[in-house]
Amino acid sequence: MQISELARRTSVSVHALRHYESQGLLLPERRPNGYRDYAEGTEREVVFIAMSRQLGFALPRIAGHLADFRSGRLSIATMVQALQQRAQELADQAALLQAQRQKVLEHMAWLQARAPASPAPSPPAAPPWPRVRRRAAGPSSPTHRSPP
Repeated sequence: MQISELARRTSVSVHALRHYESQGLLLPERRPNGYRDYAEGTEREVVFIAMSRQLGFALPRIAGHLADFRSGRLSIATMVQALQQRAQELADQAALLQAQRQKVLEHMAWLQARAPASPAPSPPAAPPWPRVRRRAAGPSSPTHRSPP
């Protein structure tokens, strides 16, 4: 099947499929005209890769499991273990982000404590801009432009 058909069937962009190929995850055959020719089983592999990416797995880590997935040796226990590791990585990242957020809040409070007292009330609003044209002094006087 051609790359456009594989992209349509898997809802993965042609760009992503080419990237997976460049990383060695997909190995299509080449037709005499140079077009990629994907085997029917490739669809399952692309879905496996795409789902793994959605869970935040890096491509090198996916590549480590892809050979076992292709051969049918990727056990549920291995997948569960990988998912547990990923969940822990996410928890660690969340803890780091929470600690960083706390530092930001502490710095903000420190700065606010050193801010000068509230500024004096602002003066009343400035008068509107001057008119561009002066009003005529009388019915027969010409209208002159005011200086800029």
